Amino acid sequence: MQKNSRNTSLLRVPQVLERFPVSKSKWWAGVKEGIYPQPIRLGSRCTMWRSDDIDQLIDRISRDSQ
Repeated sequence: MQKNSRNTSLLRVPQVLERFPVSKSKWWAGVKEGIYPQPIRLGSRCTMWRSDDIDQLIDRISRDSQ
């Protein structure tokens, strides 16, 4: 079995919004509508996103705006 050699980091909301600058309420609305990536729930008060998912979102938005 081959392991994925790439390590994906996990980001909390403030880190996501540094990379993808929208308001927190717009971010959560986009997640709810399926526009933005779904989070990983690590606990009742801990929600995170894979950095790869955020990078793919940024790439997609960049391609769509060209």
